[in-house]
Amino acid sequence: MRRFLPLLLVCLLAAAATAASSARSAWWWLAAGPLLASACLGGWDLLQRRRSALRNHPLVGRLRYPAAEVRVRPGSGDAREPFGGDRDAYEYLVPSLRPVEPAEEPPVVRVGGPDCSQPYDMALLNVSAMSFGALSSRAVLALNRGAALGRFAQDTGEGGLSEHHLRGGGDLVWEIGTGYFGCRGADGGFDAREFADKAALPEVKCVSLKLSQGAAPGSGGVLPGVKVSAEIARERKVPVGETVVSPPLHRVFSTPRELVLFLARLRELAGGKPTGFKLCVGSRREFLAVCGAMVAEGLTPDFVVVDGSEGGTGAGPAGFAGHLGMPLTQGLITVHNALVGVGLRDRVRIGASGRVATGADIVTRLAQGADYTNAARAMMRAVGCVGALRCHTGTCPAGVATQDPLRAHALNVADKARRVGRYQRETVRDAVRIMAAMGIREPAELTPGHLVRRTQPGTVRSYAELYEWLAPGELLAGPPESWETDWKAADPDSF
Repeated sequence: MRRFLPLLLVCLLAAAATAASSARSAWWWLAAGPLLASACLGGWDLLQRRRSALRNHPLVGRLRYPAAEVRVRPGSGDAREPFGGDRDAYEYLVPSLRPVEPAEEPPVVRVGGPDCSQPYDMALLNVSAMSFGALSSRAVLALNRGAALGRFAQDTGEGGLSEHHLRGGGDLVWEIGTGYFGCRGADGGFDAREFADKAALPEVKCVSLKLSQGAAPGSGGVLPGVKVSAEIARERKVPVGETVVSPPLHRVFSTPRELVLFLARLRELAGGKPTGFKLCVGSRREFLAVCGAMVAEGLTPDFVVVDGSEGGTGAGPAGFAGHLGMPLTQGLITVHNALVGVGLRDRVRIGASGRVATGADIVTRLAQGADYTNAARAMMRAVGCVGALRCHTGTCPAGVATQDPLRAHALNVADKARRVGRYQRETVRDAVRIMAAMGIREPAELTPGHLVRRTQPGTVRSYAELYEWLAPGELLAGPPESWETDWKAADPDSF
């Protein structure tokens, strides 16, 4: 409770100064006046319900006011800070001399291939993977209610499917990580029966198998022991208060072919709901091996979420982000090209996550090959994050990334849910307006030619010119020289 000591000290000093002004000299009012005003301001900080950082840190929290004032609104570059730097410079989207009227209804993307019996209409912007454990119960609930208000999806993260994900009425993408939390057997492996029971819940619209993430590709997720409360331990079937380190790899498959077959099994267990996987791309050859397994087995995931290496949170390993794996642009283009090259792009939708915060970000990623986008840090901002970078300590001043019930209680769920829904709605609306200014009526009309980069003074080139784009089935018919080595080395039976 040390965070309330400054307010207590101010109140004591105000009382002492007021007593001195009555008993000794009226000059004491020069001190009593400001102290009483500060005490009243601190009392208001405790009572107001909009800013959880001020409720948790009355008076002192106002020193962070500039950070707390950062709004996640279209056009705000600050939405990416402090977790990442600026995006690539000198890029722009190409406007048209014949723009069109913006669509009245926000576009959606149908997710579900030929083996999917319960397809889902995905919004252009959704909540990226953030688990209960990394986030507080109230933050999870606010995100879910925001998703319900805005009719978009929330990815549960790898921490399991908690009651807080289910209470708000929002659509869910249930993420299964290497720890199999939420469907974890006594031996720590995958429990098919528990998975099937939970996947049947109406709130679960899609299932996503996490292979890796931008914050820590090649490494399992970590939840510090200080955040492993009794409720978290019960949800994840782990000891209370002990740091949870997920394995770096899955136990249920060890080859690309086994991965594809396991995805098909998950979809069957989930009653035909869309099933896919998330990864931060490292080796092009390895992803081509997965594509080769899809072709060989005649099975495809319904979606692939590409996470950029620039992703991460305040709890991510400092040495990983931006150093392991492909940045989102390169990873996205690689996955899109590979699926096109094996003739399966029309069966698989691609999601993009990593530094997505504005309408322009959405349009940029769609032009690079994505069908929809996910956002994590921008959604955290919308739910109240002030960027304190204390996610791993359990002492988040905004009640967002903590399991301390007193700190979390400061987060007003109803207010933050409205902010999340409003942020998503306005950001997608901004993306639709940008596309209309480009003469684009539907997201599917966007091409790499609509995105231009200034490569040197006086020279600009579109993404259609900067990157190689494969034709449908080109890898099967005869790969170009630039892809030939990786395609020949890709083995469906070996990563």
